[in-house]
Amino acid sequence: MSKKIALVAFNGEPMCFVHVLLNALDMNEKGYDVKVVIEGSATKQVNQLLDEKDPFSNLYSEVVEKGLIDCVCLACATKMGAIEGIEKQGLPLSNEMKGHPSLVKYIEQGYELLTF
Repeated sequence: MSKKIALVAFNGEPMCFVHVLLNALDMNEKGYDVKVVIEGSATKQVNQLLDEKDPFSNLYSEVVEKGLIDCVCLACATKMGAIEGIEKQGLPLSNEMKGHPSLVKYIEQGYELLTF
């Protein structure tokens, strides 16, 4: 059984978010069961990285194509004004914990949580 990691992105600063993407791809390539959870101000990055002029848009596209984004926080995406673009992308939204994803579900499934 591969190691299970949930990378939780809270920080919307671009370089912090890029490191979530880089680590998700690296872990996936090395056989880890990795899931990305996007929370807080990081939800705005989901739409900003669609711009092909962004030097990191290719990383984001690769993470999406590989299905590594497990969910985006509904409450935070709404608050950050990112909800429409996230819905257009068809990314899964989560709200089971008072509008936010519950991290307990990942722990109960055996995932180690890493927060960024």
